[in-house]
Amino acid sequence: MATRGLVVGATVVMLSTVTIIGAGIHLKGQAFFQDSPKELVDEVWQIIDKNYVDATFNQVDWRAVRTEYLDRSYESEEMAYDAIREMLEQLEDPYTRFMDPDEFRSMQIDTSGELTGVGIQLSQEEETGRLIVISPIEETPAFEAGIQSQDIITKIDGQSTEGMDINEAVNLIRGRIGTDVVLTIRRGEREIDFPITRDRIEIHPVRHSLKDDLPGGVGYIRLTQFSQLAADEMRTAIQELENQGVEGFILDLRSNPGGLLQASIEIARMWYNEGDIVSTVNRQGVAEVQRANGRALTDKPLVVLIDGGSASASEILSGALRDNDRATLVGTTTFGKGLVQSVRPVGNGSGLAVTIARYLTPDGLDIDKEGIPPDIEQEISEEVREEMRMDRTLIGSQQDPQYVRALEVLQQQISAANEEETTQDETTSLVPTSAQ
Repeated sequence: MATRGLVVGATVVMLSTVTIIGAGIHLKGQAFFQDSPKELVDEVWQIIDKNYVDATFNQVDWRAVRTEYLDRSYESEEMAYDAIREMLEQLEDPYTRFMDPDEFRSMQIDTSGELTGVGIQLSQEEETGRLIVISPIEETPAFEAGIQSQDIITKIDGQSTEGMDINEAVNLIRGRIGTDVVLTIRRGEREIDFPITRDRIEIHPVRHSLKDDLPGGVGYIRLTQFSQLAADEMRTAIQELENQGVEGFILDLRSNPGGLLQASIEIARMWYNEGDIVSTVNRQGVAEVQRANGRALTDKPLVVLIDGGSASASEILSGALRDNDRATLVGTTTFGKGLVQSVRPVGNGSGLAVTIARYLTPDGLDIDKEGIPPDIEQEISEEVREEMRMDRTLIGSQQDPQYVRALEVLQQQISAANEEETTQDETTSLVPTSAQ
């Protein structure tokens, strides 16, 4: 399974205009579909039949489904679109879905990292159908408005989201730059209206700085998204901080909703030389294991910050670092998305996202719906969270309780590493050398 271009779970739905890099691009006879909507129905069926992660198709007789839908007459593409969505609903998988040309264009990942929209990642609970915010992207209209991870969207411009699928929600939330949308959010027992103005957003997924919170300096790196730019920007951050002589690193993955699977693999390889990173398991049970390749950029002590907004690719990286004893995880349990999708064009400009695999951490754990618990639990109050949202300079500062706890853990790791190095030096000095 080619990992480049695959996306993991939570970030398949991004409420902004982005470019999808599809794995296994399927371009068969696009012009033909203008005259034969039934061929589009069959193409989607064929892709699911060959690639879907669940060989039982949710206990559905998938061949009977094909017969049923190909026996119908389709007078327009729109009729075929409706039939495809109806067909896919039988899988009960919110991440496997059909997108008409407008919907497909609205969720393309642009390799330049520029988005237009409100800037949130959205998930849908399989059992309840509730629309849940995975995370707002920092410095976007949604983030500025106060949208938070785990918020439940109950209304869009006053229209109830009960019974609404993700595609309908995307159509209502997206729109032209400068126009407004009101999201009604349920947060705990409260219901709050958030007016948001759509905008264009440039996203650089990595921010880094040298902090003097510990003797010798701390390399603080905040990774907000596993986009096409993430690996290159992470490499630059680690190298610059290494050149400045930091004693250790804090990698902040809080509220990082995930992204490209390959980006998480490349970044994991920057932190350790040997060991597994992730295995992806398809419906035949065949696991493809990705491993470190001996090209780590640093061996300095590392602490990783995680929370409920850390999903998908963030969980792959966190799990890899934890299972290989490379880092200590501090914060709260992650989101819990262990699925991999392939996103590809179909028909005449439409798109299809298909869940094709599950991923496991190096220790063989399936974290889907479970998440990864931290090694050291550190909660953060709603009051402090709101203060940091209003003033982003507080993130990764002495006013950030999770960061402060990470500093304490990092200090312990640095001290232990220094003691070990001193012991090794003393042992070496006691070894007699032969006469020359």
